[in-house]
Amino acid sequence: MKLLLTALFVTAAIATATLQTPSSAGLALTTLSTDASRVTGGDVLVQVRLPEGTSPETLTVTAAGRNVTSAFQSTGRQTMAGLVTGLPLGASTIDARAGAASARLPVTSYPVTGPVISGPWQQPFVCQTDAFALPDGTTLGAPLDTNCSARTVVHYVYKSTRTVSTAVPGGSGRNTAPWYTPLPDPRTLPADVASTTTTDGRSVPFIVRVETGTMNRGIYQNAILFDPTTDPAPTPFTPPRGWNRRLLAVHGSGCPGGWYIQGAALGVSVLADESRLAQGYAVFNNTLNHPTNSCNAFLAGETTMMGKEHFIEEFGVPLYTISYGGSGGAYTSLQVADAFPGLIDGVEIRATFPDALAIAMSGSDAHLLTHYFVSHPGFSEAQQVAVSGYHGMRAFIDAANQSQRTDPVPLRTDIEGYQSARWNAAVPAALRYDPAHARGGARPTVFDAARNVYGVNPDTGAALRVFDNTGVQYGLAALNSGSITVQQFLDLNAGIGGLDQDANYTPTRAAGDAGAIHRAYQAGLMLGANGGLRSIPIFDNATSNETGGYHYGWFHFALRERVRRANGGNDDSMVMWRSTAGNRGRELFDEWMTAIAADTSTRPAREKMRAHRPAALTSGCYDRATPPAFVADPLPFASGPVSPCSTLYPVYAAPRLVAGGPLAADVLKCQLKPVDARDYTVPMSAADRARLATIFPGGVCDWQKPGREQTPVVPWASFGPSPVNLVFQLPSPQVRSR
Repeated sequence: MKLLLTALFVTAAIATATLQTPSSAGLALTTLSTDASRVTGGDVLVQVRLPEGTSPETLTVTAAGRNVTSAFQSTGRQTMAGLVTGLPLGASTIDARAGAASARLPVTSYPVTGPVISGPWQQPFVCQTDAFALPDGTTLGAPLDTNCSARTVVHYVYKSTRTVSTAVPGGSGRNTAPWYTPLPDPRTLPADVASTTTTDGRSVPFIVRVETGTMNRGIYQNAILFDPTTDPAPTPFTPPRGWNRRLLAVHGSGCPGGWYIQGAALGVSVLADESRLAQGYAVFNNTLNHPTNSCNAFLAGETTMMGKEHFIEEFGVPLYTISYGGSGGAYTSLQVADAFPGLIDGVEIRATFPDALAIAMSGSDAHLLTHYFVSHPGFSEAQQVAVSGYHGMRAFIDAANQSQRTDPVPLRTDIEGYQSARWNAAVPAALRYDPAHARGGARPTVFDAARNVYGVNPDTGAALRVFDNTGVQYGLAALNSGSITVQQFLDLNAGIGGLDQDANYTPTRAAGDAGAIHRAYQAGLMLGANGGLRSIPIFDNATSNETGGYHYGWFHFALRERVRRANGGNDDSMVMWRSTAGNRGRELFDEWMTAIAADTSTRPAREKMRAHRPAALTSGCYDRATPPAFVADPLPFASGPVSPCSTLYPVYAAPRLVAGGPLAADVLKCQLKPVDARDYTVPMSAADRARLATIFPGGVCDWQKPGREQTPVVPWASFGPSPVNLVFQLPSPQVRSR
């Protein structure tokens, strides 16, 4: 165990080398649990590297002038580490001296309630600690303050050798799982406790320690194999024997309704994955990492940062951290890993979207089209589908309904199944926006959830919007294929219109705010895949349904295209499967992650990632014949049978792709070019061409160029209060445009 701890602390020191402070005669201070400029809760794990020949006994460490030397212990040759506690809020220093050498580490500490980098708190904000189910069936109880804080509690649960009822303690089971039994007495092991063998080959009782508390105004939990009868109290130097030193960050699902609430559920319980826990994986989660509670991936990144810091300070440095999620949890996993390099070491996802904007913006396009087709009869159902790009009408309507993420107006139901202004019932009606009765109310949109990034219109209080369809030639591919006529194409583009800040239809095209668009890219709210994702493995265990339900295959391909663009045409960091069978993919992914973690060379992380990808982990699909068989396939984006997997799993498009837009779907506002006759394969009359120029007086989208304001993600960006990498900060300036 001592050798393992030494290796882990050395690895962590290498990974956080940018945090190392200037030193004299080789003495160096390094933070291990978080960046020194983003400490939370008043404590941080610190490593001291001593100069050669310097005795550890000469080391003295002070924090904000207070002697904390006793917290440090040896972790390897010429290295010591200690958990420094009691740091004051704001700036202070940690100073070390050993022999004639000294070093100083500036630190900045923020409250455990946040914020650190996500900007001013979202208001209003509904506390839900009294509804959060604990493993024993009780709840956290009433909040202790206006920040929604609650007590921190620890429960122990175990796997029984007896048959376990599928009934879940706590009623709904949203934060629980059916496989376990609460441990009656942590001082004694029950006779029926099962054992498990971890990936490290250790046989331990299958008992899980579950800690619940509040952090960043969300409710967090972590779970880890822990025998309370033999394992010492958790410290970074005494990890439980059953932990395999691997960590899972879980990111829930969903998005609609994720506004202004703390969250009464995690989305995916830290106890949900029995097999991972049995293998020795530790898990951490927070209600604000569940998009159904909080559809703001940047806030989720800050929350993940704080959650991992707390875990390390309690249990020690992991070998690696995997971000895991499906649907809304998939894009949250991706965006956190990309915008906060080094926080996540690998991403395992399913039911994939690149980001919330991909589904919301494509939903807005589809919503405009359905509105046009209803108000302008003349397109057959087949023609409408051709313009939409989707498999069929059901898929088209389901996609259009996803514009609910951007519609703050209540009770609007203008297409089949559409529900505007989706709210969680916990938000009182009196707090909700209504254009007729409560114009100052909270707006339930992806823009307003992340208003600190987008900025605010000072006249209305609404977040600035990025939806832009200026120059978009809807139905271009349908025209060129002969599915619609020239007249239909011209009429459609003349009458499609746009959307205003309340998602009302407008006769003119929508123009997204340039500053908000720029910041969306900088913050990673529009995923660029050019940050942390460039050098870590991504396993897209792809599931999709082309006929409806809005989890469509093209989103997976859009992600892969963004990864390719970010890496000069190379996507070797990403493996995509169409359909799944068993746990083979997860096993191969874990093999990949373990091999990377074992590589202690100084070569770049991207080279390690490429070198250690298992040969068997290649893109492809499963033939659902009996038994299922894996088919290796480069997975071309195609709705026709051009490869084995496209035959089994055809993939369809979306309105912007039919309009000529890139498969990456990462252009929020296109650059324009003059109307070009070469874009059209059907004959147009002089009158047609003249009308086209009138419809697009400023030109049409030039999809060969990057989008306007399209810029790489700013790693570890801040929107306040941290001044490090500060991009933008409310309330000043409140701008409409750049």
